[in-house]
Amino acid sequence: MIYAGQSSSLSSAASSLPRRGKHKIFIGMAPGVGKTYRMLEEGQQLKQEGFDVVIGLLETHGREETAEKALGLEQVPLKEINWQGHCLLEMNTEAILARSPQLALVDELAHTNVPSSERIKRYQDVEVILEAGIDVYSTLNIQHLESLNDLVYKISGVVVRERVPDRLLDEADEVVVVDVTPETLQERLQEGRIYAPKKINQALQNFFKRQNLVALRELALREVANNIEENSRSDDSDNHCAIHERVLVCVSTYPNSIQLLRRGARIADQMNGRLFVLFVASPNQFLSKPEALHVETCQHLTHEFEGEFLREESDNVLTAIVNIAKEYKITQIVLGESRRSRWHLLMKGSIIQRLMRCLPTVDLHIIANG
Repeated sequence: MIYAGQSSSLSSAASSLPRRGKHKIFIGMAPGVGKTYRMLEEGQQLKQEGFDVVIGLLETHGREETAEKALGLEQVPLKEINWQGHCLLEMNTEAILARSPQLALVDELAHTNVPSSERIKRYQDVEVILEAGIDVYSTLNIQHLESLNDLVYKISGVVVRERVPDRLLDEADEVVVVDVTPETLQERLQEGRIYAPKKINQALQNFFKRQNLVALRELALREVANNIEENSRSDDSDNHCAIHERVLVCVSTYPNSIQLLRRGARIADQMNGRLFVLFVASPNQFLSKPEALHVETCQHLTHEFEGEFLREESDNVLTAIVNIAKEYKITQIVLGESRRSRWHLLMKGSIIQRLMRCLPTVDLHIIANG
C-alpha cells in the first residue's frame, strides 16, 4: 500500500536505479575467425574517443596479434580460486562492479566457471554486470548455442559441453558476425595463428575440415539473420521485409493434403526457408474419426519436416489464411486446386483470386489434384 507523500520518494528511487547495460556479442563459426581481435579493436577505438573501457576477461590463447591489440587497455585483476589443489584464475565480477567502467570486454561467453565460483557460467556474471548499468562486449562461437547442439554434433561429430541459452542472442542489443572464408581459417590454422603446432594436423582432420567449416559458417550467418528477422517481427510495421522465405501450406481433410505438405516442405528446403502448415477447422463442424486421423498425420509430418503446425478455428477460410500469412510474415503459400464447380467459382469467385488481392506480395503455388 502507498501512503500519501510516498509517491515522490518512490519515483525518485526508481529514477536513481541504474539503466541496464547494453550487450554487444561478437559471434563466429569457429575459433580463430577474429572475434576477440575485433572486440579489442572496437574497445580501443572507444577508449580513444574518451570512454572508460576495461578488460574483464581476455583469452589470447598465445596469439601475439591479439595480445598486442590489448595493450593500453586496463585489465581488471582476476580472481584466484583454489580448487583441488590448483590455483585457477577467473573473471572478478565484484571487482568490475566496484571499478564501474562504462564498458567491460569479456571473452568466451560460454565458459564454465570453477565449481566453487558464485555463479556457474560466465554469461551469468555478464548478466550481473549488465544489471549494474555497465555495457559489455563479449565473444561467442555459434556451436555454443543450446538449440544448435544436436545439429553441430551432426555436422562435426563434436559434442559441445559448454553451452549458453539462445535467449542471450535475443536479448543482446547488437550481434556482430565476424566472418572469414573456410580457406582463410584453414590458412590461419596452418600458420599456427589459432592452435599450437602440435594440434594443427588433428584440428584439420577433425573440427576444421572444410565441409565442417562451410556448414558452421552458413549456420552462423543464418542464425543471426533469423535473429534479426524475429526481432523485427515484434514491430507491427507493414514494411517488414522477410530475410528468409516463409512457406505456408494450407491443408484440409482432403487426401491430397499429404501431397501438398510434401511439396511445400521441398519448396521450403530448396529456399532454405521456414515451413508452416495451416489447418482451418470450422467451429460448428465436428471431424469424423478418419478426418481427425488425417489431420493428425499432417501434424506429424509437419514435425518430421521440422515445420510448425497451426490449427485455427474459423468459418471463413480465406480470412484465416490471410490473418496467419500476415501474422507470420509468410512469403509463399501452397494451395491445392479448387474442387468447387465452375458455376460456384463464377458466382463466388476463386479463393486463389481473392488471396492474390488480399496478399499481393505473397507468391502462390497451386498444386493440381492428382
